[in-house]
Amino acid sequence: MLLSPKKRSALVSPKIAFLTIIGFWIFHALIVSLRASVMDFPAQDELAGRRVVVTIAGIALTWLLYLFLRLFDRKPLIVRVAAAFIASIPIALIFAAANYLIFNIYDPVSLFDDANGGPAAEELEDIIAVTPFQQIAEVAITRYFFIIAWALLYLAVGNAREVREAERVASRYAQAAQNAELRSLRYQVNPHFLFNTLNSLSSLIIKGQNDRAEAMIHNLSNFYRNSLSSDPLEDVTLSEEVELQKLYLDIEMVRYPERLRTKIDIEASLADLPVPALILQPLVENAIKYGVSRSNRPVTIEIVAHSHEGNAIIRIEDDGDALEPSDQNHGNGIGLPNVRDRLEARFSKRARIDTFNKPGGGFIATITIALEGRRV
Repeated sequence: MLLSPKKRSALVSPKIAFLTIIGFWIFHALIVSLRASVMDFPAQDELAGRRVVVTIAGIALTWLLYLFLRLFDRKPLIVRVAAAFIASIPIALIFAAANYLIFNIYDPVSLFDDANGGPAAEELEDIIAVTPFQQIAEVAITRYFFIIAWALLYLAVGNAREVREAERVASRYAQAAQNAELRSLRYQVNPHFLFNTLNSLSSLIIKGQNDRAEAMIHNLSNFYRNSLSSDPLEDVTLSEEVELQKLYLDIEMVRYPERLRTKIDIEASLADLPVPALILQPLVENAIKYGVSRSNRPVTIEIVAHSHEGNAIIRIEDDGDALEPSDQNHGNGIGLPNVRDRLEARFSKRARIDTFNKPGGGFIATITIALEGRRV
């Protein structure tokens, strides 16, 4: 469930904002102290104490800037950038005024009076010819870029948070879309299979083969009881899928008692391999439709699974008669495309289906699933 803007938390938490602010201003104090030491300014102890006061003032003012910028958290990025650049101006001016107050007005004698006869503090402005306003403006300009640097860091962290949120939302939408696709593909199989089975049942009834029709209804009931009990989004084990196909083949055995033969060989290590439910059913149904129903002789349908070079190989094969050119691709129905799409939706690039006609007649469909890193 997506959160509305009112329920969303701040893009940058107060804790992270506070730590970055402290880090910025401690760095600022260290740089200024290093400069004073290199320049060999007098009264270093007194200057250090006042720098602590200035640093605390800077932290407090930048915290106010943070609280102001939070008001624009969910606004477009250009609005947030503009707010940061504009709001940093009064912050820089207030800081510069506080800096001037602490260093130039409050007890300046202890810093600048020269006991050996040098100029007193009140004489310095006349000597340097710089007004208080100019001094405040100069400090405000230099500190403005320092403050805006923090503001841009804040915007970068906030924007990164928004990107992560957008990625999570996109991921949830993608998962929802994939789930919908899996459901749709799965639900395609059941009506398609039921339509063909009911046709077969109708044919038996028309021919008066009531006992065989009753057996088919019983098998059909068992098949649907098992197939519909599973969640379309949940996998079944390969052994469970093969058991479903046995039920389906029992249904068709009633229809083709003299022509349908089956052979099933599943490697024990693959019995618990997770596969989409009914993934084999369209392939077995194609083998019935194009192999058994069009032949006047017994046709064997094989379901074989074995592991090979880190892959599970599941093969559905029939030895029916050679197909007509129009049927070389086993028709244009939903069967093979459905299997291909479901494999791609479930396994992405880790699974594929390959099909080809046997030279002397018959058809082979092979599903290959990578075993390494598979979801259990």
